[in-house]
Amino acid sequence: MITLRKAKEQDIEIIRDIAAATWPSTYLDIIGQAQIDYMLEKMYNKGELLKQFLEGHIFLIAEDNQNQYGFAGYSIINLEEKIYKLHKLYVLPSAHGKGVGKLLINEVFNQVKNAGASALQLNVNKHNNAKDFYLKGGFTIKESMKLDIGEGYYMDDYVMEYRF
Repeated sequence: MITLRKAKEQDIEIIRDIAAATWPSTYLDIIGQAQIDYMLEKMYNKGELLKQFLEGHIFLIAEDNQNQYGFAGYSIINLEEKIYKLHKLYVLPSAHGKGVGKLLINEVFNQVKNAGASALQLNVNKHNNAKDFYLKGGFTIKESMKLDIGEGYYMDDYVMEYRF
């Protein structure tokens, strides 16, 4: 049975391993291997993930007894308006279709709703099939954005939002 647990700093390697295993199948045809390598190093290096833990990001890991299948990471981005952001949600390709993504997103919903959230936002690449998953889950497209992330690379995303 797949269960969820709150990640600790000691789980950084698990998060990095899942990201490294999921990004090629998710993004190779969209952004190419060079940008995948750049973004993984920029966003998933140990120092960056540790910084996110220290800044209060919550990471949830989906696992059974000995295997990890995916993770989600979120934080509050606007205290005054109680807006939270889902920064990351990745499920291993081998676990697709087993409800892991739904389990993770539902737990994020529960946690932020219990904390009094007015909205949950996320960014998703415009060409990522995950946008359909989020639309089915009640998110709407709030805006379109193109973000310069350095080295000539851009994130061409939709900002999606779920209102509580």
